[in-house]
Amino acid sequence: MTRFGVILLLGLGFAVTTLAEEKADTSQGLGRVEAEALRSEVFAELREKRMAAAKAELKKREVKIGGKRLRWLEKETESFPEDGPSLWISMHGGGGAPSEVNDRQWLNQIRLYQPEEGIYVAPRAPTDTWDLWHQKHIDPMFARLIENFVIARGVNPERVYLMGYSAGGDGVWQVAPRMADRFAAASMMAGHPNEASLLGLRNLPFAIFMGGDDHHFDRNRIAAEKTSELGKLRKDDPGGYRHFSRIYEGTGHWMNGRDAEALPWMAKHTRVSWPKRVVWYQDDVTHDRFYWLQLPSGAAKQGQTIKAEIKGQQISLSGDVPEGLKLLLADELLDLDQPIVVTVNGEEQKPVTVTRTEAVIREFLEERLDPAAVPTAVLMVGGG
Repeated sequence: MTRFGVILLLGLGFAVTTLAEEKADTSQGLGRVEAEALRSEVFAELREKRMAAAKAELKKREVKIGGKRLRWLEKETESFPEDGPSLWISMHGGGGAPSEVNDRQWLNQIRLYQPEEGIYVAPRAPTDTWDLWHQKHIDPMFARLIENFVIARGVNPERVYLMGYSAGGDGVWQVAPRMADRFAAASMMAGHPNEASLLGLRNLPFAIFMGGDDHHFDRNRIAAEKTSELGKLRKDDPGGYRHFSRIYEGTGHWMNGRDAEALPWMAKHTRVSWPKRVVWYQDDVTHDRFYWLQLPSGAAKQGQTIKAEIKGQQISLSGDVPEGLKLLLADELLDLDQPIVVTVNGEEQKPVTVTRTEAVIREFLEERLDPAAVPTAVLMVGGG
């Protein structure tokens, strides 16, 4: 029997309320072991349903969304580990140039790097504009690309990596903080950050590679400044902002292949799927979900910042916390069998309990087929 769940609504000035689906049996919930098994079962079911579509797009090496298409080249190593291959997404340079120029950059990108293990993918940007990797269509296309490889090629979602050179490096500055919850590590090669913030990189290991003589657009100076900024963020928050930086003296925009040292550094890391602390900053391309936080539809806005932290059974939220923010919870974060206390901008709520349910597991796997990051219970909070 399908178990429909209870979503608890709390917040500043709000009474705790239970919301149940029609025909719900709210007296029944899942135990931890049962919920874990159900995660695997539902993932296997949905994977099978989506297998044909995923295989078709991978065979064609093309994803189409919203009138845009993302094509790619790929290569893979001879063998993979038992838990599945890693996936390396590597963005080409070029930018505001004729298609044939960007095509040459794309063809070059597939040759630039060789991971010791995994599937290496060089996508072709859908446009030929200067901001070819910044635009809002990139994020859902990368999400689909990752999901297809997880479904049809058995990629380990805990070991997906992002990198890019020149204009592709520009894209890493942009996409990595926006989609930090999808990657294990990211490396930026010879790119310019423009207005991108580093705040969202709290749980994503991030590397910077730059030629010491790469003066165009002040790339070398800005790379050094961003390295210092990451160092300060790390000092203020020792559990986060892991980073690695190389500014090679005597090299210009081309670093003579020395930046390939990024790959073994990246490969040391696996994704932090359930971080106890999250810093969510909304760029000009906004998202509704980040790690275990989900905004209500239409609530995301540029510059919005939410900080969330879990200590024991206490969840603390600060910043621009909107009414209806959902906390996507799992036993990887805290004990769901025990009461939970939520504090919103310093104001503590009454302890509440949650119920693990099939409805939650199914809803969020259908939304994002990411088997390592599936909540089993949800809390909804109000803002103040």
